[in-house]
Parts: sequence; structure tokens; C-alpha cells
Amino acid sequence: EVQLQASGGGLVQAGGSLRLSCAASGFTLVDYDIGWFRQAPGKEREGVSCFSAFDGVTYYGDSVKGRGTISSDNATNTVYLQLYDLKPEDTAVYYCAAGPDVESYTCSPDGFSRAYWGQGTLVTVSS
Repeated sequence: EVQLQASGGGLVQAGGSLRLSCAASGFTLVDYDIGWFRQAPGKEREGVSCFSAFDGVTYYGDSVKGRGTISSDNATNTVYLQLYDLKPEDTAVYYCAAGPDVESYTCSPDGFSRAYWGQGTLVTVSS
């Protein structure tokens, strides 16, 4: 069974950092394009960071550019999103998604509509 499990969310003060994890089962995560997305209350889901398995290119959304790093651990079949200098506007539920038939270059929820999605992990940034 294919599953993605996101974790690592929590409460953090503004200026702090957090590492989110996305563990996969049922497939090899880094063989697929991977994306991190977030949805803040009352807002649409948006792309945070996406990785193309085809050419190794990583995309970052404007909202986190320069404040995020995506990485992977092949041994544990896990992808990470490290966020730095967190701001209250980073408060959202963060989701990971992966799949073979996605458009990672868009780093958009629509581009990952055919991906496997995890259940989300809540990040709350206090001011």
C-alpha cells in the first residue's frame, strides 16, 4: 500500500526553525517528483518546495525562498523540509506529495493532482 506520512509540525516562535519529515511506504520516494505544500486557514493550498526526480531541480515558492531547504534520506525513504526564520504567516498545515505523473516545475497543487498525498502536519508560528 502506498502511503505518505508527514510529521514534525508544532508550535515555534517567530525566527525559529523547524524540520518537517515525509516518510513513504510502498514506493521509493526519491524515484518520484516530490512536493511540499501548505494551506493556511482561509487560504488556498500553495506550493512551498518541489523536487524533480528527472533533472534534480528544486523549486521554492516565493513565500519561503531563501528560508527553506528540501533534502532526502534514501535509507529511511524520507524527504525533509527544513524551514528557517519562520514567520507568523508561515502558520499552516503542511502536506507532502509525490508521484510519477506530476508537473513538479509548476510546484502547484494542480500540478500534483495525480500524486500521492500525505495527511498534513500543522505548523504554528507565534509572534
